[in-house]
Amino acid sequence: MNSPSTKFSRFLEKFTVLRSAPRELWIVLAAYILENIAYKLSSSQVLPGWLKIEMGMGDETKGVIIGVWSALVTLFTVLVGSFTDVVGIRRTFLIGFTICISARMVMMAADVKWLALTAGLLPLALGLALMTPVMAAAMKRYSTAAQRSVAFSLYYALMNLGFAIGARLFDHLRHVLGENGGWLVPGLHMELGTYRVMILWSVVFTVPGLALTWFFLRAGVEMTETGVRVSPAEPKKTGGENPLAATARLFGELWRQPLFFRFLLFMALVVGVKMIFFYVDYVIPDFAKREISLDAPFGQLSSMLNSLLILVLAPLCGVLMQRVSAYRAITIGSVISAASVFFLAVPPAMFQPLADGWLGDLIVHRWLNVVGPVNPLYIAIFLFTVGLSIGEALWSPRLYEYAAAIAPKGREASYMAMTSLPYFFAKCGAGFLSGWLLANYCPETGARHPQTMWLIIGGMALVTPLGAILFRKYIQVHEAGR
Repeated sequence: MNSPSTKFSRFLEKFTVLRSAPRELWIVLAAYILENIAYKLSSSQVLPGWLKIEMGMGDETKGVIIGVWSALVTLFTVLVGSFTDVVGIRRTFLIGFTICISARMVMMAADVKWLALTAGLLPLALGLALMTPVMAAAMKRYSTAAQRSVAFSLYYALMNLGFAIGARLFDHLRHVLGENGGWLVPGLHMELGTYRVMILWSVVFTVPGLALTWFFLRAGVEMTETGVRVSPAEPKKTGGENPLAATARLFGELWRQPLFFRFLLFMALVVGVKMIFFYVDYVIPDFAKREISLDAPFGQLSSMLNSLLILVLAPLCGVLMQRVSAYRAITIGSVISAASVFFLAVPPAMFQPLADGWLGDLIVHRWLNVVGPVNPLYIAIFLFTVGLSIGEALWSPRLYEYAAAIAPKGREASYMAMTSLPYFFAKCGAGFLSGWLLANYCPETGARHPQTMWLIIGGMALVTPLGAILFRKYIQVHEAGR
């Protein structure tokens, strides 16, 4: 019988499985941290404030813009997956980083609304779409089957490290500059509003990612079962065609694979629980400002707390659940995440005893540095975020692994990109719905019924676990290495 110390040593060894991975894996992870900080400071929770304060839009117009833009990010992501398989990981990274830097600079500097939207926000959608499938495809390219669960868990954890840093900077800049404040750029006689300053910082964090890719990421690197292999150039599935023609051919081939349609049906079900995260970004900011206070530090309590919890929980769950299929882990995790929404759908008075006790003091007074009586909504948001994070740590990293595990060799980026296809209409609807929900259930002025708003969101989220359980035998596919 193994002693407890031996079992613990074997447990720790599971975290070192990536020690033989090529340097490209670590370069991609470092670049991903930086890009996710930039994402938090130019999109995510910054986007509603930028549209409202810097562009002067109301709730419903803002919701329409966010919905259309989110849908475009998804559409572009679907289309560029095969492009990545054709031109290679390094080239796709360089193009994506360049577009993101240019677009963010326009969003920061442009005062004309149409220019900021068409030359800034619109190309940013393309830049972000180029980054998404290539990051996930790189995890499979630079790891073996035995390393995959830990690689994807680490990938997801470090993504959330970037989110946590970005969320903390978001709250810090709002606190220092004010919701409607600004910063006078030295020597330029130009004042940037609070949300433009955030976008300026997103540019600062994007540049190192571009530099890392340009100088240190080698083309043609692949991790095989026998070790690292470096080809003269990344393999291209062009068949003598130009890259665009080859991209179109690969894209068309996906739709002739029966397994691919079962995979898409599963991705469609995942939309329900995945949409919770869009509401965290697009509904929580105005919900917290209107129901708690204008200066409520919601970034720390929602996005930052979620990211910090995932940073710890995702690698731990990845190691502990290596023997559990990705499909089963996704089902269990989605139940927990969907159920967490209902903490916000009940009357906040239920949490008043917790708010008046040690938990409220610890969270609000000691961590958030908010003085005075504790609003019970702080406790509701805290419990929601903890539940959401536990479920997310179980299901979200495994979603990427599931796509990578069933993808044919050389089609990793295509499959990663196609995981976003069902989100196209859902994201568009969520953007519209976020504005409509706020305007009707949590308006700036007038009667509010925010618990009804969260009840609707929670009901939509339950579609994922219920569908995954009811239709398992029709949509579950074999996972390579399981």
